[in-house]
Amino acid sequence: MKLFSWNVNGIRAVINKGEFAKFIDTYNPDILCLQETKATRDQVEIDLPNYHEHFYSAAKKGYSGTAIFSKIPPLSWRDGFPPNIIEQFDLTGDEYGNPADEGRIITAEFDDFWVVNCYTPNSKGDLSRLDLRYKKWDKAVLAYLEELELSKPVLYCGDMNVAHQEIDLANPKPNVGKHGFTDEEREGFQNYLDAGFTDTFRAAFPEKTGAYTWWTHWANARARNVGWRIDYWLASREIANRVTNPQIHPEQMGSDHCPVSIEVNL
Repeated sequence: MKLFSWNVNGIRAVINKGEFAKFIDTYNPDILCLQETKATRDQVEIDLPNYHEHFYSAAKKGYSGTAIFSKIPPLSWRDGFPPNIIEQFDLTGDEYGNPADEGRIITAEFDDFWVVNCYTPNSKGDLSRLDLRYKKWDKAVLAYLEELELSKPVLYCGDMNVAHQEIDLANPKPNVGKHGFTDEEREGFQNYLDAGFTDTFRAAFPEKTGAYTWWTHWANARARNVGWRIDYWLASREIANRVTNPQIHPEQMGSDHCPVSIEVNL
């Protein structure tokens, strides 16, 4: 089973560029998780009869949003966090809005595992959303994943808006302490690993350099491969040994991010 994750930075734009159809034709994913869709379902002209689909859009129009397409019908869909997690971590909003109604996290249940698709809030260039990330969001996500793990293992994917280690970005030294590479964000990611999750790509390629999933639009960064690895597939301990062939697909254009994929042996 081939599972893909892709921050499309606006699904309508990717469709209009012809890149979404190209992606489906090229990779033919069994499960596709999208982040930053920036659209409600009725705003998207898309016809994929082989897939079951579910959109979770932000309350704010044209912002954030996630979606999952699956050839296998999920047993259930879950939008956002359950109320107990929202209450426990006080995910009620900040100056930018309420992260719990920004369409950021969506879950599909299958027979043998959960797929959780997440678009993690950006801590912002001035770090004005770092407190939300560090004190609330990352902790809430981990608690939610551990809650799901009580019933079956979890495959957790998405744009996590953090480069974990220096190897995960082209220019680590000047970016230390900047958004996406603060100690707090890196600690939040490390907490997933400490809790038993596997970073599937890095587990397979522990020393691979130049493996990035996002590039700024400035200074021809993508052509020069001056990027960051901020898109991931994490796997629960119980299912990590069934995950194979983790890949990054920089050849797929259409967004400032590229898709990342894994295969799961059923």
